[in-house]
Amino acid sequence: MSRPPGTPRLLRQLNDRAALELLLSSGPLTRSQLGDATGLSKVTASQMLSRLEERQLVQVVGSWSRGRGPNAALYAVVPSSAYVAALDVSSRRVAAAVADITGHVVGEVTVSLDEASDPVEAVRSTVLRLVRDAEAPIERIRACVLGTPGVVNPETGDIRFSFDLPPWYEGVLRALRDELRSPITIENDVNLAAHAEQVEGVATDVVDFALVWLGSGVGMAIMLDGRIRRGRFGGAGEIGYLPVPGVPAPGEAGNPAGNGDPTGEARLSLPHGFQALVGARAVERLAAEHGLPDDAATAVTTARRAGTDGEAFLDELAERVARGVTSVCVVLDPGLVVLGGPVARVGGADLAERVARSVERNVPNVPQVHVGTVGSPVLRGASLWALRQAREEVLASTE
Repeated sequence: MSRPPGTPRLLRQLNDRAALELLLSSGPLTRSQLGDATGLSKVTASQMLSRLEERQLVQVVGSWSRGRGPNAALYAVVPSSAYVAALDVSSRRVAAAVADITGHVVGEVTVSLDEASDPVEAVRSTVLRLVRDAEAPIERIRACVLGTPGVVNPETGDIRFSFDLPPWYEGVLRALRDELRSPITIENDVNLAAHAEQVEGVATDVVDFALVWLGSGVGMAIMLDGRIRRGRFGGAGEIGYLPVPGVPAPGEAGNPAGNGDPTGEARLSLPHGFQALVGARAVERLAAEHGLPDDAATAVTTARRAGTDGEAFLDELAERVARGVTSVCVVLDPGLVVLGGPVARVGGADLAERVARSVERNVPNVPQVHVGTVGSPVLRGASLWALRQAREEVLASTE
């Protein structure tokens, strides 16, 4: 990449970029504060702010009293200078959000697709209405990230396979690409949840951790050295395929790998590996054995409220979860395991503590085990991922 010609121009670009990064990360600042943080003189800082104001990237948002003398103007990034869109797509509903460049969510909606005669049109119109209601011009949507329960090919960025994404999914992608006219990034939903927990949740500033997702399916995100690890084919973290004693291995259960079954309905019902222990249907069967409601999350909630009557169910569920966590710990030694998903959310600290005790009995490198704290973690993770992309584009525009 060649440098822009002329040292003064290059310095201006570097200064502008540094100022925008500071304003995005630290909030409103005065000219003096920006100058002190960047090492610029008052004159240079003033010139920099004038350039950014002319480009409608920063604006005065108030003043700051320094005691004697006039108040100093406070500068901040213009929220409407760029927007991002985020979606959390499942087979039965789509959650969408729009945020401005500062990260403030200006619109959010969840749409059930159970009765939609045309799911593609339902999703398309919902997203466009959300963008319109947020008064976010289409041309200012700088990034869109879509979270999906599937394996994303790291080379192409497309879905390799998924258990429960319906055939209309590709139509949604085409429609959004045509309407938003901005890059759409597809990312595994559990990876996005891990990103959210790292940025503003229980794993804040933790560089090595794993997030185990307990919901209709089972998944895992691997964060090492502060980076999501996808593996050669994007399948890192597909812990549902982990062979465990007492249940069929994936190959013994039929055809669970995605060949010849585009809808995934048959695969979803096949019990195999770790999925057969802690997937929603396995938890429902375990709950029925203990006389609990047949919905997985409801069963966990009921068991926690039942006191000693629910102890046996919770202990057995924790033992099952611990089998997968133990395997993760002896291979990756993450130091922290975050439990995410609907079952983990209602299980709370009680379930996490039971899992931790079980893991402690089986591994020398005992991790901390916590439940994720970010609400709607997949959607929030998609927003944060999109913000990272959009901010880089805005920062790059100063060069």
